[in-house]
Amino acid sequence: MSPTRIYTNLLLVFSSTIAFSQSIEPIPYGDFDSWVVREIKESAVIGGNTRTLYEIGPDKTIVGDKPYKNDDGSPWATSNVMAKVMGITKCSNAVFPDIRSDKDKCVKMTTILEKVRAIGIINLKVLVSGSIFLGEMLEPVSSTKNPYSKMNMGIPFTKRPTHLIFDYKLTVPDDNRMTHSDGFGSQKQLDKSDNAEVFIILQRRWEDKDGNIYAKRVGTGRKRFNHTTLDWVNVYKIPVLYGDISQHSDYKSFMGLIRGENAYYARNSHQKMVPVEEVGWDDENAIPTHLLIMASSGCGTAYEGTVGMTLWLDNIALQY
Repeated sequence: MSPTRIYTNLLLVFSSTIAFSQSIEPIPYGDFDSWVVREIKESAVIGGNTRTLYEIGPDKTIVGDKPYKNDDGSPWATSNVMAKVMGITKCSNAVFPDIRSDKDKCVKMTTILEKVRAIGIINLKVLVSGSIFLGEMLEPVSSTKNPYSKMNMGIPFTKRPTHLIFDYKLTVPDDNRMTHSDGFGSQKQLDKSDNAEVFIILQRRWEDKDGNIYAKRVGTGRKRFNHTTLDWVNVYKIPVLYGDISQHSDYKSFMGLIRGENAYYARNSHQKMVPVEEVGWDDENAIPTHLLIMASSGCGTAYEGTVGMTLWLDNIALQY
């Protein structure tokens, strides 16, 4: 056999070994082909309309103002919520199923202004960025204060993926100026622009005797997007960086530890929602206890974003 043929065969064997060593693990319901449809009648004082809310899970329809909880193995929650404030039932929906091609569905997240009007009682506009995340949204929502406390962020997880993989498409409005509107004051235009965002975070969590939850950051992958795409970008990969990445060449300030007023929440062993305080970077070989994945049509603080910013995602998976 010629040296050239031997070399070619070795390359083929090496390439096959590399391909075989990389495995893809789809996240349940991450193809967004099935959806829960919720039909909820809002209070008569604000119009009494029947609203449709969507959740990521098995195909079925739920009628009535019943608090939603993930079931049938779906790990996903959305920013779509049913709220009951001052005895008034109100719904918000900024995450939708969409048709990608033929029978293939995807998820569509968009930033909207949710309006609530009742003469002599309330007249509110609340900005909502369409978001999906691994975890649970706690319903019914009773106020707009401290929105992270209504989100049980993350699921138990002990693996170490190399990448988060997905297909995406993005539309950014021509005037990408952010708006602040939390329902308690006048709507304000901000002198800054917004980005859509997708992130994966691996944490090693523990709970102290008082029920406080702390975490060290095991792995980080976070990407922001601010340019309209002409079509779908397929098999986009966000690498997961392990350990202390604060000096890594790909590190950005928004990839840092999450704590203080920005901390996400989780349910402790006493079934109480408490903030998860990230107290440091973990060893690069540490094994996580929890996985956080979130995608959103905005990256600002709560109630800030660019109305009309729209992000589509499909086929979310983990690569090893």
